[in-house]
Amino acid sequence: MKNLQRTIIEIDATDKAPGRLATEIARLLIGKHKSDFQPNLDAGDFVRIVHASKMRITGKKLEQKAYYSHSGYAKGLRTRYMSDIFVANPGEVLRRAVSRMLPKNTHRTPRLERLDIVN
Repeated sequence: MKNLQRTIIEIDATDKAPGRLATEIARLLIGKHKSDFQPNLDAGDFVRIVHASKMRITGKKLEQKAYYSHSGYAKGLRTRYMSDIFVANPGEVLRRAVSRMLPKNTHRTPRLERLDIVN
């Protein structure tokens, strides 16, 4: 893979569910759609998402889905709900979904840097 060709793929997020969209984005960032895919190489494309604020959130996810993070200290559990994050930055909901669908290895950070989300 000496001549690595990365293309920019633009996806419209209007009326799409974040989870279904995130699986498609993760596949493109990893490079599984290419015929010369190799799991040990980071050969994915750039992905640009437009209209992230028009995503369709189904069910009661906005009120019930929670994101947890822990500082490591006692009583350090922080809980943020999807509704708060979606109001502040709709693209962050999609970015978190994509991040958790990517493999947990050293390629994760550069792959997420190739993701551009426009609200």
